[in-house]
Amino acid sequence: MSSIIVGTAGHIDHGKSALVRALTGVDPDRLPEEKRRGITIDLGFADLELDDLRIGFVDVPGHERFVKNMLAGAHGIDLLALVIAADESVMPQTREHFDICRLLGVRNGLLVITKTDLVDEEMLALVEDEARELVNGSFLENAPLIAVSSRTGAGLDDLKSRLAEMGRRVPPRSQDFTMRLPIDRAFSMKGFGTVVTGTLISGKITEGEELELLPSKTNVRVRGLQVHNKSVHEAHAGQRTAVNLAGVDTAHIERGMVLAPLGRLRPTQIVDVWIYVLPGASRAVRSRSRVRFHAGAAEVLGRVRVLEGTQQIAPGSGGLAQVRLEAPVVAVHGDRFILRSYSPAETIAGGMIVDPFATKHRGRELVHTLELLRSLMREDRPAKFEAFVQTAGERGIRLNDLAAATGWTNDVFAKVASEVQKTGSVIEVGGLFIARSSLDRVSDAVVTELERYHKREPLARGMLRETLREKLFTHSAPELFNGVIARLETQSKVVSEKDIVRSSKHSVGLSEQEAELSKRIEQTYLAAGVEAPAIDEAMTKANVAAPQRPQARKILQLLIDDRTLVRIQGEMFMHAKVVQDLKGKLQTYAAQHEPDRLIDVPAFKDLAGVSRKYAIPLLEFFDREQVTRRAGDKRLILKPRVS
Repeated sequence: MSSIIVGTAGHIDHGKSALVRALTGVDPDRLPEEKRRGITIDLGFADLELDDLRIGFVDVPGHERFVKNMLAGAHGIDLLALVIAADESVMPQTREHFDICRLLGVRNGLLVITKTDLVDEEMLALVEDEARELVNGSFLENAPLIAVSSRTGAGLDDLKSRLAEMGRRVPPRSQDFTMRLPIDRAFSMKGFGTVVTGTLISGKITEGEELELLPSKTNVRVRGLQVHNKSVHEAHAGQRTAVNLAGVDTAHIERGMVLAPLGRLRPTQIVDVWIYVLPGASRAVRSRSRVRFHAGAAEVLGRVRVLEGTQQIAPGSGGLAQVRLEAPVVAVHGDRFILRSYSPAETIAGGMIVDPFATKHRGRELVHTLELLRSLMREDRPAKFEAFVQTAGERGIRLNDLAAATGWTNDVFAKVASEVQKTGSVIEVGGLFIARSSLDRVSDAVVTELERYHKREPLARGMLRETLREKLFTHSAPELFNGVIARLETQSKVVSEKDIVRSSKHSVGLSEQEAELSKRIEQTYLAAGVEAPAIDEAMTKANVAAPQRPQARKILQLLIDDRTLVRIQGEMFMHAKVVQDLKGKLQTYAAQHEPDRLIDVPAFKDLAGVSRKYAIPLLEFFDREQVTRRAGDKRLILKPRVS
């Protein structure tokens, strides 16, 4: 059985709730205050089955003071039932509700003239004409118009037939978007605990599933599901859904929160948007104006910054802007929203979210930013994908960031990413997507920085990886840096050696004087044997004058880099031949002491011919090199590994 959501709209006391009650037998006014006052204050719900079609009604309040409640229920509807009372005709909230539904992108609906039993034929014809005039040029221009009386039942059968006919033509919800349930109601039920309700606008929820409550980022579990008051194992997009949650108390849930898959969506407080200001709005939308921002079931205060033109968007026109919110909301690219003025609260505009994770734009970057935002407004997904990657610039963007921004499923991403990468405009590097132009810039910057470094430090083997990363990739993910270096290596432009990166063109070339100095330093350490001198002592023995010592230390580092000298501990170095000879003595000693192959500190001192000052650092060095291994107060001499 297919399901659709029908939303009522219209002025207070025009019979919306009575109509729903007459159609379904269920009174959508559930609050005691609503029954006492005879007006709808908050959202009401009812359902109706017509053969193979299940209709979920969302009944909204018509009073101007409760428009924010109306907005919480207006998202996610498939059909609009614009209700106009025959004895009052079109009224202010008729117009405002209709404007809201147009701004939210509702595309299907019908006109319902109620209370026909209170007027004569002439008055009814006049109201019908005024209703047609109201919707002229809109999606309801050629919509059915049904005249009914909830009291006598006149016209209700015709209305049901029309709803069934139109409902069967409503296209199924797209399967391309991840699950989202904006919460419009939360309560506690005895024996069940926390229950939330809302219109499931995309995806599906499965009983037992682990979900995330946003923006609080609370992990919850689905204990049970109901669709139209019937327990189900799964709920699908387009259904009014009640979810019994474990892991959260009702007191911690507010209208406007969203249920989503774990880690898939994220809250935001800065959004780039396209705004359309209603022709009849009492004011333009100006930069720095404070507004009420309605998205999904949420209402949040924020300020607008108009990004183009004269810092304002006049009534009847549209433009790109940024909205900075005072509290987080959950939204994805393409979501519709409503703007109401802060005071007095009236609907003035609406539009579409273009970039849900925008940053504050600087003036000099604004032209490029506007180009990217216009690209995001194009219909084809590869263009959107590329624009999001371009927006990330040289930082690159992870797949999960794209998923949070678009709400697309993994299948959609796989298809779109494949299409985009075939063009070569976007490259995947280290698990991130980056525009080819941005990748070329950061790659060139790496090569240039290394060349500068080699010019400054010609005797250095290369630049420390971490120093290079901090200099050029401070605001980028580590994966991007590693990916760029790996890519440059495959292109034979750089060489990466453990913690060092160098240009592939760089080699250390010593002058005749530097070569002679290198030889003197090497011979000093070779002659010292196992009694390694301190660096300053070695420099003195090598006859290195004080002015030469900074240069000599660089040459010393070259000897360390090419393993001519071996670091034993701190600034204790020995010649590699000395270390190798000592390894040989250890193996000979081990062979003479089979099978235990053990040596203690005194025996090692005698074997090496050194004092304890050198013996302990040497033994710890051999432990690190896996030549020996501690065994109590002795060392086990390990057998050489066969390579």
